[in-house]
Amino acid sequence: MSTTVKVTAAEVNKLRQATGAGMMDCKKALVEAEGDFDKAIEILRKKGQKVAEKRADRESSEGAAIAKINADQTAGVAIVLGCETDFVGKNENFVALANQLAEVALNYNTKEEFLAANFGGITVAEKLTEQTGVIGEKLDITAFEKLEAPYVGAYVHINKIAALVGLSAKVDNAETLVKDVAMQVASMGATTLSYKDFDPAYIASETEARIAVIEKDNEELARLGKTLKNVPKYISMAQLTPEVLAQAEADAKAELKAEGKPEQIWDRILPGKMERFISDNTTLDQEKCLLDQNFIKDEKQTVAKYVASYGEVEITGFKRATVG
Repeated sequence: MSTTVKVTAAEVNKLRQATGAGMMDCKKALVEAEGDFDKAIEILRKKGQKVAEKRADRESSEGAAIAKINADQTAGVAIVLGCETDFVGKNENFVALANQLAEVALNYNTKEEFLAANFGGITVAEKLTEQTGVIGEKLDITAFEKLEAPYVGAYVHINKIAALVGLSAKVDNAETLVKDVAMQVASMGATTLSYKDFDPAYIASETEARIAVIEKDNEELARLGKTLKNVPKYISMAQLTPEVLAQAEADAKAELKAEGKPEQIWDRILPGKMERFISDNTTLDQEKCLLDQNFIKDEKQTVAKYVASYGEVEITGFKRATVG
């Protein structure tokens, strides 16, 4: 290695622009490479590989969530560029890198394809290794979600949650609709679109688990002499068959009769009772199903009803990428 080679500030700056490495690291690499720019880049990348190997077992639990939509709004991607600390995750250069990576990710359908994609002459995976050496923390793509639809929109919450939503058509004010629903996805964490997507075995196990929790709570409430919680028989609309709903209506009528309510006013009371029965027995749907959740901007209606207010349009799918 030559110790007499001199490098200019312009050469150091050029290397910094190419790699993002610190000024002193770039200067040392250029000196070691005897002024050879490509060799200096290789030296910095090898350093990055060594740092990456040392930090391979670290958790990339912080980072930046980014969403990008293509020009005609028919495809979107949500990624999380993960790092080890919140300090780095909020760094302006780190967030800029995450945005650049998301622009590349928009052209690929899987995380594997994306990691193998070109990024400034090297692969995305190699860029992550390089920047691990520059930053000194493990960098990784911890989430990759792609969504295609006739119309796609996104919402990003403080670079911690990125949500994508697809519509079946571009209707009037589609921008507002898709952003509102994407905000719902980010905020309420739905896992599926509708109760129709649930596996029967999952519903059965969830029903058993939820009833067990309420019954245990009731033991403590009874001990304290407090009002017991209602123990539902069902937790999803998937369980409310026509027979179940007919029986619930018959029970409601029997209750009204026992209370001495005139039969001619039952029609005014029954809809409310049935609505309450359905609400009490669809708690799983309300938590996990996007369309069945209460709309965060107006809890008097579900997301499905809000979407219906825009006319002939449906939610075709959604994706969510979160930091941590």
